[in-house]
Amino acid sequence: MPSAHETIDAEVKSNDVVLFMKGTPQFPMCGFSGQCVQILDYLGVPYKGVNVLEDAELRQGIKEYTNWPTIPQLYVKGEFVGGCDIVREMFQSGELGTHLGDAGLPVKQGANG
Repeated sequence: MPSAHETIDAEVKSNDVVLFMKGTPQFPMCGFSGQCVQILDYLGVPYKGVNVLEDAELRQGIKEYTNWPTIPQLYVKGEFVGGCDIVREMFQSGELGTHLGDAGLPVKQGANG
């Protein structure tokens, strides 16, 4: 069985946009995860949600993977973008939509600023 680090690494490298979150995109289990889901859904970018509540090793492992203490965590094209506060600030400034577009990902017209 792969380690939490290997699982995280595989998810980050095999999906263009990954949100490690509490709950699922359909049923977020915390407000911060819910905010990130709303932002990504608004932008219309395809993404994968990974529920860290299903696996204690994964939940701890994601914090160690980036040395970032909180969940949710957003990754774009293998790169750590940030947690909820950073994602929200980038979204409000238009930077997140631009970042996703620059990464070659489809973003709804008018959603990036």
